[in-house]
Amino acid sequence: MSADPALQAAVALFNDAKYLAAHEVLDDLWESTEGESSDFYKGLIQAAICLHHFQDGNPSGARKLYSGHRRYLAGYRPRHLGVDVEGFLAAMQRALGPMLRARPGEEPPFDAEARPLLELSGEKA
Repeated sequence: MSADPALQAAVALFNDAKYLAAHEVLDDLWESTEGESSDFYKGLIQAAICLHHFQDGNPSGARKLYSGHRRYLAGYRPRHLGVDVEGFLAAMQRALGPMLRARPGEEPPFDAEARPLLELSGEKA
């Protein structure tokens, strides 16, 4: 069974570093979801906006959203709706760790080559 087409679109936008556009699609998914996947979408939304802020040169904004995405997604490890949550959380930590550890004003710039990607398989669980 293949993943939801809207989720596939959000993942493609996210992986193209089009974080605001991915946020919009994820927001629609979140608003139309009740129950167990609601926090999953909230976590992906927070990750997208966190990366948008980092990409846009706003490390303070990225820092504010970093822990939120981890908190929302933690309960969906290792995989949910075909998304490799475990791998994604590790990739976010690798990509944002240097920025999070840096002193304000000394943060490294966003590195498009090292950006975290969402891995999506056809699995539903």
